[in-house]
Amino acid sequence: MLEKAKIILYGEGAPKTVPVLFNPENYDLSRSVNYAKLSVPGLNNPILQFINGQETTLTLTLHFDTLNDFVPKGADEDVRAYTAPILNALRIDGALHAPPTAAFFWGSFSFAGVITNAKQSFTMFLPSGKPVRARMDLTFESVGSIRDEKKQSPFESPDRTKLRYSEQGFDLWRLAWAEYGDAGKWRLIAEANDIHNPLKCPAGTRLKIPPI
Repeated sequence: MLEKAKIILYGEGAPKTVPVLFNPENYDLSRSVNYAKLSVPGLNNPILQFINGQETTLTLTLHFDTLNDFVPKGADEDVRAYTAPILNALRIDGALHAPPTAAFFWGSFSFAGVITNAKQSFTMFLPSGKPVRARMDLTFESVGSIRDEKKQSPFESPDRTKLRYSEQGFDLWRLAWAEYGDAGKWRLIAEANDIHNPLKCPAGTRLKIPPI
């Protein structure tokens, strides 16, 4: 039997599970990072300096139909009984002072974060006007703490002295960017190693990388 997807909302109190009546046909994951272009005198091309990573985004479309056999007999025919809890995840939780976090689960795939966008369209109605079929486009964005980010991307500390050897095609700007995350700090390396011309540093030169 095909496993059903589900959404779990983590607000104040016990987590609330929202059943997904129909598994999505597909979902999309996207992620991007920000770079700054640094123009360095004497170089043909600018240096790209990493600034920060962006959140991972999950987008998917869900369909709800309360007249389908998947819906238990005697359940509310109003499709908003399924869509309203998801929309409420974009409202501020009084205890949290922010909207609740949410997670999407489907088989071995899971995505935790917050719902940042939800758009619903009602496509079928009973004679009374009660909606019984709907489509919902959702956007989830990942969230994480500083501690979690450091565990996933552990950086070597820039606050202690290290030794490096220059390589072919080496320049101090790229080394400063790699060690400090700031190409402009190449002068620290030059001064620590008595380098007067940063463009002339033979391959294999032993370099001291001073702490910031």
